Amino acid sequence: MEKEPIRLTQYSHGAGCGCKIAPGVLDRILAQLGAQADDPRLLVGHGARDDAAVYDLGDGTAAVSTTDFFMPIVDDPFSFGRIAAANAISDIYAMGGKPLMAIAILGWPVDKLAPEVAGQVLEGGRSICAEAGIALAGGHSIDSPEPIFGLAVTGRVDIARLKRNGGAQVGDLLFLSKPLGVGMVTTAQKKGLVEAAHLEAAAANMMHLNSVGAALGLLDGVNAMTDVTGFGLAGHGLEMARATGVDLVFSADALPTLDRDGLRAYHAAGCIPGGTRRNQASYGADLDTEGVSDFDRDLLCDPQTSGGLLISAAPSVKSEVEGVLEQAGCFAQPVGEVLSGKGRVRLQA
Repeated sequence: MEKEPIRLTQYSHGAGCGCKIAPGVLDRILAQLGAQADDPRLLVGHGARDDAAVYDLGDGTAAVSTTDFFMPIVDDPFSFGRIAAANAISDIYAMGGKPLMAIAILGWPVDKLAPEVAGQVLEGGRSICAEAGIALAGGHSIDSPEPIFGLAVTGRVDIARLKRNGGAQVGDLLFLSKPLGVGMVTTAQKKGLVEAAHLEAAAANMMHLNSVGAALGLLDGVNAMTDVTGFGLAGHGLEMARATGVDLVFSADALPTLDRDGLRAYHAAGCIPGGTRRNQASYGADLDTEGVSDFDRDLLCDPQTSGGLLISAAPSVKSEVEGVLEQAGCFAQPVGEVLSGKGRVRLQA
């Protein structure tokens, strides 16, 4: 008798970056940390709400350090490993840096899933590390009630080329390198409603490395950069807007998506991730979606896993940014602009 294929998603209560603690709850947790450590060589720490920590090495370069892990967002173990690894490495690229090495974080329900399945997850992670040109150099594992996988990644960046989520300037153009909608598609998968082609496209999107960030980091006119994950475009956009007290204004029609008609059908069928509602509840008055459809509002807050880079760039380097994105196979058209404001995200029809 042929064995049934492994379905990793049935072993976890959440999926991908949708497992993130809600932004409002995270604020309460981080408030307990108090002031940032008093170390002049720590250029970016937890107080900045940026993508990675950055430490001055004293030679004009800095170490970039990050970690990310989550529960399965797809059923295939190898693909899960690839997605989780691409997502973790993305934080290095979002700072304009290059990764140097990674170590694995593995939680495994050894009483429910065979060690060989965990091996496939690790192999998937190693394959993405190889694409990034780094080694999966070690790691740590625990016996866990749910499968968990991710990486801790170390990178390096020229301090003069460091890109942060703060720095967006009034008049900048906004770019988003990957399409939105992963949360809706993977929720449709959970409900047994997903079309195979849509799930395949979402998985390929999540496995696409954000290595274009290293090239964008070389452009002086790129003023701010972050990657879009579990807090959605709205949440990560708000972090960028609040960092410099500006408003990010997106055009609903300009935002790239996975198959838009398919997403609308999933949305109508109720395939809305729980993370979408948690995100919306956390953003409150700082999110202006008046006059747009429920679909567009929910897409703005849709939790992404291994999502694209949100880039704020001066109009003077528009063609250069577009060229770098196009060469990397990314979405390359502007999706909005930076206006004077009070640290909000606005979505216009």
